[in-house]
Amino acid sequence: MSDRYLAETLTRAEADELPGVTVLQFGTDWCGYCQAAEPLIDAALGGVEGRRRVLVEDGPGRPLGRSYRVKLWPTVIVLNNGVEVARVVRPRGGEDLADAVAKIGQASESTR
Repeated sequence: MSDRYLAETLTRAEADELPGVTVLQFGTDWCGYCQAAEPLIDAALGGVEGRRRVLVEDGPGRPLGRSYRVKLWPTVIVLNNGVEVARVVRPRGGEDLADAVAKIGQASESTR
């Protein structure tokens, strides 16, 4: 895993105010689904410029994940200027992430 999930460092209000494209990735370091999906997510997002990626450690009672109604890990949410434009839950292959990556490109174009 290239990065580690960090305890919430962002509130929902702060996420709603983030400029440009942000990828929120909810999960935990010990989650088998998260570990299996990490290379797929890294590969899909690796060539995408102009985006920020935040790995958020999620769990019961964590307000940020609950505000996005995250129920399964990993959940990848793409925001454009704080507004959700794509969501992928438990990606199993690159094709699962292709639509989200396309929307990142569209969002990046619209913020220029």
